[in-house]
Amino acid sequence: MSSPRILVVDDEADLRELLEITLLRMGLDVDSAATLKDARDYLTQHEYALVLTDMRLPDGLGLELVREVTAQFRNTPIAVVTAYGSAENAVIALKAGAFDYVTKPVVLDELRLMVQSALKLAPAEDKQQPAAQSESRMIGDSPVMQALRAQIGKLARSQAPIHISGESGSGKELAAREIHAQSTRAAKPFVAVNCGAIPEALMEAEFFGYRKGAFTGAAEDRDGFFQAANGGTLMLDEVADLPLAMQVKLLRAIQERRVRKIGATAEEPVDVRIISATHKNLEKLVEQGAFRQDLFYRLNVIELSLPPLRERLDDLELLANTILARIAGPGSKATLGPGVLAALKSYSFPGNVRELENVLERALAFASEGVIEVADLALKGARVPDQPHAVPHAPPPVIP
Repeated sequence: MSSPRILVVDDEADLRELLEITLLRMGLDVDSAATLKDARDYLTQHEYALVLTDMRLPDGLGLELVREVTAQFRNTPIAVVTAYGSAENAVIALKAGAFDYVTKPVVLDELRLMVQSALKLAPAEDKQQPAAQSESRMIGDSPVMQALRAQIGKLARSQAPIHISGESGSGKELAAREIHAQSTRAAKPFVAVNCGAIPEALMEAEFFGYRKGAFTGAAEDRDGFFQAANGGTLMLDEVADLPLAMQVKLLRAIQERRVRKIGATAEEPVDVRIISATHKNLEKLVEQGAFRQDLFYRLNVIELSLPPLRERLDDLELLANTILARIAGPGSKATLGPGVLAALKSYSFPGNVRELENVLERALAFASEGVIEVADLALKGARVPDQPHAVPHAPPPVIP
C-alpha cells in the first residue's frame, strides 16, 4: 500500500526543503513545486492527501490555488503557510476553503499535528460520515434540515472557526457537537463554555488556567478551558457577553494558538478548533462598539445559521414524538391526543425546540394515562381545534 502523498508549494528553497524532510520523516511521499504552474501540473498527475501552499508565489497568490483545489478536488484538503502576524491572510484563506494554516517561522510540531488531522479526512469522509449522519441528533426530514446536516458534514472537514447564529433554543450547542462528532477531532474533548455565566474577575483564570501561588486561593496548578479542549473543540456559547478586556486576550490566544497561565512565565501551544455562538446580532454589536471587529472577523470565518422551529414545521411531528419518547422513558406508551399536533403547529414557539421540550414535559405531567390533550399544553395564543368528544380535565396554569 502506497504512502499518502503531499504536495508542497513554496518558492523559498530552504523552507521547501525543511517541509519536505519533515514530511518524509513522517513516512509520506512528497512532491514540491515553486510556482502555481508547477503545482497545477502536479495536481493533474497525482491524487494528494494534502496540499500545503505559501500565500505568495512568483506567478500568483496561493489563494488562487486554494480556490481551485476547493472547487476541482473536493476531497483534497489544502492548507496555507502565512507570515507570522498576518492573521487576516489566514482568515481570507479559510473563508476561501482552506482546511487550516501554519505561520512562519513554521513550528514543526504544529505542522505535524495539522498534517495528521488532514490525513484523517479521507477515511472519515468515506467510512464514518454516513453513519454519523444517520445517527445525527439534528432531527428533521424537512428540506431545510437536510441542507443543514449536509452543511455540517462539510464544515466538519475544515479546521476553520465557525460562528453559529440562531434564536435561543434553536440547537446551537447541538449543532456544534455534531460538527465535532463528524470531525477529525471527534476522539478529543468537546468543551462548551457559557461566556455569560463566568464572573468577569475569573475569566482569565477560567480560560487560560493558573499556576500554584499565582493569587490567593491558587493552591495548585490548574488548566483552563483552552488546555482542557486541547486537540478538540472549544465552543464559546453566548460569546457576545464577553467583556471587551477579555475579548482582547481571547483574540490573541486564537490568533497565536498559544496561551499563558496566570503566574506562568512562558506560553504553551494549544490546538483547539473554535466554534462560537450567540442569539445576538454580533454585527450590530460591532457597530455599537460593544464587540471588537477584529475578534468578530476571526470568529466568523464561516457562519452557520440555524432556522427557528416556526420555519420548519414539517419537522414538528417527528420532533414532538421523539422528544416525548425520550422524556417519558423506555416502555412508556405516552402519546399525543387528537388536535395536539395542530395546536402545536399554530403556536409560534419563541423558545424554539427547547420550549417544545419544556411544553411536552410539562404537559406529560398533567396528562391522563399518558395521553396528552390540547388542554395539557397550556399554550397561550395557540389555536385550539374543536374537540367535541374530548374528556375535559383541569388544565395546568397557562405558560406566560
